[in-house]
Order: sequence, then structure tokens, then C-alpha cells
Amino acid sequence: MKYSMEKDYGHKPVLLDECMEALAVKPDGTYLDGTLGRAGHSLEILRHLTSGGRLIGIDRDLTAIAAARERLAGFGDRVTLVHGNFADLGNILQELGITAIDGMLFDLGVSSPQLDEPCRGFSYMHNAPLDMRMDGTAALSAREVVNTWSGDELRRILYAYGEERYAPQIARAIVRRREDKPVETTAELADIIRSAMPAAALREKQHPAKRSFQAIRIAVNGELDALPPMLEAAAEGLAPGGRLAVITFHSLEDRIVKQTMRKLATGCTCPPEFPVCVCGKKPKLKLVTRKPVISGPAELEENPRARSAKLRTAERTAF
Repeated sequence: MKYSMEKDYGHKPVLLDECMEALAVKPDGTYLDGTLGRAGHSLEILRHLTSGGRLIGIDRDLTAIAAARERLAGFGDRVTLVHGNFADLGNILQELGITAIDGMLFDLGVSSPQLDEPCRGFSYMHNAPLDMRMDGTAALSAREVVNTWSGDELRRILYAYGEERYAPQIARAIVRRREDKPVETTAELADIIRSAMPAAALREKQHPAKRSFQAIRIAVNGELDALPPMLEAAAEGLAPGGRLAVITFHSLEDRIVKQTMRKLATGCTCPPEFPVCVCGKKPKLKLVTRKPVISGPAELEENPRARSAKLRTAERTAF
């Protein structure tokens, strides 16, 4: 079955059909979109709910909240929008008084509008002030990371979060440049990165700044640190049989999602040599997909940004 998809909000929801199948939406259920974005996934969930159903939408970006409020206005009080970080999922659910949710979806990609709005400073393709904050009210920006973090710390995040093999050279180049004057724009940063890389690297297909920009964005927004607590809170907040669907876009976050889901599906943490379980921990999840679901040729032709998307799904076990 193919689901409808609007085209006029500057964002094409990734793996939309696959997400709907993964969530197995019940018409009167309660669902949560933990990365609201431009509400493409949320809209499709709501279309499958009756008047007894409810959707909770969370996003750390106030611009996304405002756009979603307009887009979902026709669904009235069946929609609750929350400005917050999904790392605080447990507290958010507690404040809303919700104890059991039938399905949760988390799309971990940076939304197309964030990438395409130069003023946000996410893209090396546009010249803009260094920012990269998903939450514009947050204190830490890319400018602070680039201009005040030590060379050792810059090297660490470039290697750990961007898997950038030229991290030492790029970190040294940033430190040298900022000794003369602060690095203020994305174009300046991209030029510094390019100048630090050997000629062979500059001939590669992808932009030389891609990995470094990813690393700095992850550091600014604490993206990887937020995943384990979010996944654990999601498992706790699901009703028995409720589904958890997570879309990742690079190997670092996919590895964390895969390992955390497996841990939650294992339960027992006793050493393998123990003859019997003494920890008493029971599995909270059952893996629905052992391997990630990826986009098909038709979606890739329409939306090239879906190329790296991977969907993993798990189901809450009985209490």
C-alpha cells in the first residue's frame, strides 16, 4: 500500500511508507513523533487515526514547531506539540501524564529546511554565520566550538563524529587561522578545511568539508549522547506491543541505535559463564527488523537525501 505525500512544505519525509508499516498504526492509538521537523511523518500518522487517536510531536527547533502547528491545525486538540529535546523523553511523557504509547518514531536526520536555510549555518554549500544549532535558544553554537575548543578536542570530534581521517591536519589549520581572527562563517570554515587536506582528498566525490561539518554539528547539538537515554525512555514509555521506529543517516548513530535496541532486547546482563540469571533483568523490546530497511529506487530518484537512511524497528514486550 502506498501512502500520500504532500510536496509543498520543503521537506519530503524519508521512508514514509516503510514507517507507516513499521508503526502498524491503530486508529484509536496514541503516537509520538519525537523529531517533528516539518511534520510529514506526523501528518501521515494522523491520517490513519480516528477521532479517538492522539499524536504527540516533539522538536527542539521552534521554527519546526511553528510550521507543524500550521500544517496540523486541522486536527485540533488531537495534536500536542512540545518544544523539547528527545533526550528528555521520559520527563516529557511524565509531564504530559502519558504512561503508554502505541508507537514512537524518531527521524534523526537534519531536516531539509534546516539545511536549505543559509542563516542556520548547517551547510557548507551556503555562506552563513557559523551556528548549526537545532534549537536556536541553546547556548552552544558552531562558532564557539570552532573558536574556543582546544585543538585536541577539535581533533577528537572530527575523528569520532565525522570519521575524518585528516582530523589532525584540519584541527591544526583551524587553530592557526583563529589565532589571527575568529572564524565567523561557514565559507571561512570550509576554506580552512579544504586548505588542510591533500590534493588526492580534494579529488574525492564528496565535498571535502562534509565530514567536518557533520562532526561539528553533532558536537553542537549533542546528537549522539542523546540517543541511549531516548531509546531507553522510549522502551519504558511504550504500551505492550507498541512499536519503536528509528531512522538513522550515518554509521555512528546507526551503530548506537542497533546496539541499544539489542541490549534492550536481551534483558539479562549476567556474564556468559553464569549458569543462571541473577540480575533479573527482562527484555523490554523484541527486534522486528534484524537488518535495517532502506529506500527503494523510486524514492532515491525523487529524494537523493534518502540514500543513507536506515530504518530499524522494535516492539515492546509484555510487562
